[in-house]
This record gives sequence, C-alpha cells and structure tokens, in this order.
Amino acid sequence: MKIERILPFARTLLSQAISPGEVAVDATVGNGHDTLFLANLVGETGHVYGFDIQDEAIMNTQSKLQEKDLLHRVTLLHKGHEHVSEHVPTKVSGAIFNLGYLPGGDKAIVTTPPTTISAVKQILSLLKPEGIIVIVVYHGHPEGQEERDQLLTFVESIDQQEAHVLQYKFLNQQNNPPFIIAIEKRSP
Repeated sequence: MKIERILPFARTLLSQAISPGEVAVDATVGNGHDTLFLANLVGETGHVYGFDIQDEAIMNTQSKLQEKDLLHRVTLLHKGHEHVSEHVPTKVSGAIFNLGYLPGGDKAIVTTPPTTISAVKQILSLLKPEGIIVIVVYHGHPEGQEERDQLLTFVESIDQQEAHVLQYKFLNQQNNPPFIIAIEKRSP
C-alpha cells in the first residue's frame, strides 16, 4: 500500500462522491486542473460550476476546457465563491477548494477566511447526503495561516450529526505543506 499524496487523495475523495449526471463545484478554478477533472467525473449529462475572481483564472480554465471539448459541461463564473448559492440551482455531489493564490498569478490576491467559510457553509447546505467538500489548504504565507486557523475553528464546530470532518496531512514535511480538510455530508 502506498500513502496518497495530497492532490491525488483529493481526487480520490471526489471520485468516490461524484458520478456521471451529477453536479459539482470548483470553488477556486485557478488554472483549471480541478475543473477539467470534475467535468470528466460528471460526464455528458452532469454539470460543473466554477468560480474565480480573477480574469486570468477564468481565461486559463476556459482555454483548458475548450482544448478537451468539455466547456459545455461547465459554467464559469467570474465571481467569488461566496456567491455559490446564487448560481447553483440544485444539489451538489462534490466540491473542491484550493486556497491561497493563483499559481503563476498575483500573489497579493488570496482567498480570505470570511468568503471561504461563507462558501463552505453554502455548499454544505447544497450537498447531497454522502457528498463531499474537499478543501486543499495552502498555508505557507501569512494570509494562508490566518485562513487556516479560522477555517479549522469553523470546521471543528460542524455538528457531527450533520457531517464527518477529516483532516489529512503529512506530519513530518517542512515548509508548511498543504493539507486537506474533507467534509462529508451524513445521511439523514
């Protein structure tokens, strides 16, 4: 057995929760890697809603989806993820966040605790039973450390009757390696 690294484990969790024909959310589309992954998971009859506040992220993602002829499976929204409930009209099977800043982009533009926590709350209310929210926390910068701390406080307060909350991280790596928070909605 091999211990999965952070990003492959995030995808394993999403693969177990999302089936063809279902709806998924990429709360931080970034360069489009997760959006493309989700578009393949939901299949021809499913749909992905992708959010990002940066033009560059939306353009990079749109280009990546067009190259693979998958743009028709995705609605890209040039908005912050805190607007998810205004734009996602149905129940969701899975969602992913990659917190921090756009790789290769402006490092001054980062996700923030209030908008991230608001988005997680909204998606949790939209989540189907056994659906999952996967949050990849990058905390190697001061804003990321603040967001990490506030997010951990929030998720630790989620009622265990509503959801299971998992933290997956490597304990012996240096330089603030990313880790996962996974929230799985419990069956009623």
